[in-house]
Amino acid sequence: MASLNKQPRIVLLDIDSEGTVCPISFVKDVLFPYALSALPSVLQREWDSPSFRVYRDAFPAEYAASQEALFAHVRDLVARDVKIAYLKSLQGYLWESGYASGELKAPLFPDVAPRIVKWTEEGWGGENQKQEDEEGKKVKVMIYSSGSVPAQKLFFGHTDATPESDLRPRISGWFDTVNAGPKTETESYKRILESGQHIPADEWLFLSDNVREVAAAKEAGMQSFVVERPGNAPLSEEDRAKHRVVRSFDEL
Repeated sequence: MASLNKQPRIVLLDIDSEGTVCPISFVKDVLFPYALSALPSVLQREWDSPSFRVYRDAFPAEYAASQEALFAHVRDLVARDVKIAYLKSLQGYLWESGYASGELKAPLFPDVAPRIVKWTEEGWGGENQKQEDEEGKKVKVMIYSSGSVPAQKLFFGHTDATPESDLRPRISGWFDTVNAGPKTETESYKRILESGQHIPADEWLFLSDNVREVAAAKEAGMQSFVVERPGNAPLSEEDRAKHRVVRSFDEL
């Protein structure tokens, strides 16, 4: 079991679909291609509709000028894996219909949903838990992703977990690069800490597969572990020496 300095009162999860809560292949092989495939018909059908215009007009003017320019720009950003707010917002919009139809479903690692349920219902557990009231025993789960907050809610609202596939009621807070900032910057984690939770930094636990994100969270005062999953980029010996590593939430 991975050792903690303090039992967390808040677990902050990275869900960029890059190997923390679900396989990295889901975003690259399923979500991104789905959005690109759906985009041409959406552009043709909804280009001037008020519901789509908010996404179109968020793009730089030269790309929002025509359907062809916008599609080419989106395809280029996706190919380069650029994480920029206006692209993430558009992708979330495009994924809505896929999740609603059941064509898209977030494939969580088997340890993820049971741990989220346990943390939010029973707390961290263990012999050292000293909270006196039942509410105090519960751990809050929050999300921080480069994907937009609406996309995060789609993800957690349509998982393959059973019997509880919609995990949104379990989530107490949602953060992205718009309301918090870039995930590799320490100031972003400080903004999250200042979001009104009134929980000391060392009672937060941030879990991510990204070493730079883990380092930034620790610099802000949070506890943070690297999550190593099958298919993720290999960790260096230096990374393993600097950071605590877990292969499953069951190791926490």
